[in-house]
Amino acid sequence: MLARLAERVQAEQDRLAEALLARAMEDADADGQAITELLDGIDGAYERAQLGLEQARRGQTTALDDL
Repeated sequence: MLARLAERVQAEQDRLAEALLARAMEDADADGQAITELLDGIDGAYERAQLGLEQARRGQTTALDDL
């Protein structure tokens, strides 16, 4: 679904996901429980976060200046 939406608005899927998540977090209550529930609802989010941590430990990162 995200891929189809990104195609329709001519945006990169990752950028669109970031924008949608940021908006959802803005709209959510400021308490930690609401944000945790929001993040828990994203399929594969925990696994991707764990993968990112492992890649960082191995030095497989991109400097912010290179983005």
